[in-house]
Amino acid sequence: MTRRATQVPFTEKLKVVKIQGDGRCMFRAIAQGLARNKGIFLGPEVEVQEADQLRGAVTEGLCRSKKRRADFKEALVSIQTEDSLDNYCRRLQNPSFWGGEPELLVLSKMLRVPIYVYTKEQGFAAGYSPLYKVGEKFAKAGKDWKKRKPVKLLYSNGNHYDLLTG
Repeated sequence: MTRRATQVPFTEKLKVVKIQGDGRCMFRAIAQGLARNKGIFLGPEVEVQEADQLRGAVTEGLCRSKKRRADFKEALVSIQTEDSLDNYCRRLQNPSFWGGEPELLVLSKMLRVPIYVYTKEQGFAAGYSPLYKVGEKFAKAGKDWKKRKPVKLLYSNGNHYDLLTG
């Protein structure tokens, strides 16, 4: 009798950096991740400022200019499956509006940085498994950008992001 090998999901051993859950958590985690990739630690006040600037960049890219919006077609598809663009843009300006896939797509492209989202694995192979990745091409050097370290986020509880390092 032959036994079939059981596949274990790929997991990574990473360290969680807790991010405050105030509606800005995804933006905060990205700001902190970008800074830490450069060896910088952001204090709470600067983290909020940077998070709000990231939210503003997404708002600018998707809501203020039709010409600029054309650069983010994937994000628009994601938005319009759940909401109208006008309603989305009104909600995006509220600092307690949660970020998600559309904002990740826009920020990855704007910043030319890969953003990887993980989920926590339970059991024997505890660790973190990739949920989805955006901007993977920016992990390699291109003609008009430098190779970038990914920002790694932990998505949990259906609405919260923390930063992963390591």
